[in-house]
Amino acid sequence: MFENRLVKVFRHISKQAKRQQITCFRIYDHDLPEFPLCLELYEDRLYIAEYRRHHGMTEDEHEAWLESTILVVEKVLGIVQENIFIKQRQRKQGRLGQYQKINAEKEFFEVHEGGLKFLINLSDYLDTGLFLDHRETRKLVRDEAVKKRVLNLFGYTGSFSVYAASGDAASVTTVDLSKTYLGWAEENMRLNGFEGESFQFINADVKQYLQELKSHAFDLVIMDPPTFSNSKKMKDDFLDIQRDHAELINAVYHTLSPAGVLYFSTNFSRFSLEKEKILFENIKDITKATTPFDFAGKLKRYCWKMVK
Repeated sequence: MFENRLVKVFRHISKQAKRQQITCFRIYDHDLPEFPLCLELYEDRLYIAEYRRHHGMTEDEHEAWLESTILVVEKVLGIVQENIFIKQRQRKQGRLGQYQKINAEKEFFEVHEGGLKFLINLSDYLDTGLFLDHRETRKLVRDEAVKKRVLNLFGYTGSFSVYAASGDAASVTTVDLSKTYLGWAEENMRLNGFEGESFQFINADVKQYLQELKSHAFDLVIMDPPTFSNSKKMKDDFLDIQRDHAELINAVYHTLSPAGVLYFSTNFSRFSLEKEKILFENIKDITKATTPFDFAGKLKRYCWKMVK
């Protein structure tokens, strides 16, 4: 059953990927209830995330089930086992997983997207370093960034920053609370030849950072926050995106120049945008427009474009 499904979806998705010259894409995401897995291809390596569940198997039985499943994956995708990386994750953890270090192998490798290079790590973290669901959003940012002062908040590994810089942005500022991911972002920028005073990397609590910015400081802002964060580094108590999004968005509004643009995204499945609390009047839901082909019908995030 799993093999038949995997053969079908891989044939369909890989054809589209080849047509669009995309080498990193999602193949399978819990299509069958009996196989609660997510499979993502990063060129010649495969990332498998197993969603935790009450499967009723003993540890040995689960190990045997997983081994047999991997054999099917190897057969269908033609990937050798040493290039397959497996993680377990909770379904409802949001993107906090990106801040959970689980190994220390430091095995980074280079992949390509949109003519750009990115460092990926499939062994040390629950997330890989590149959120494939924002592939189309990154293209929009590149097109929008020409001669703009760009701010990437909750910047993670800086993929939006790289795209903005490649779009001939006047400057790109990347902000993240994690020094690890900020360093990763800097490496991604350097990998693509973007160095110098025009590219800044700020280790800060975003809520605090926005309060300190002057008005009209930026022309284009990208904000893709975690659903929830209670990091000890935060100067405020914690971040809850449903509770705090209006405050964050309004802080961005004040720092944007006239006609400035905010791309705001969240993967909180029960999120509700409180438009009545937001200063932006020009708000467009671009979730569907930014859904990549390999996430069609399965995307669990929202995205808006807001213009001042």
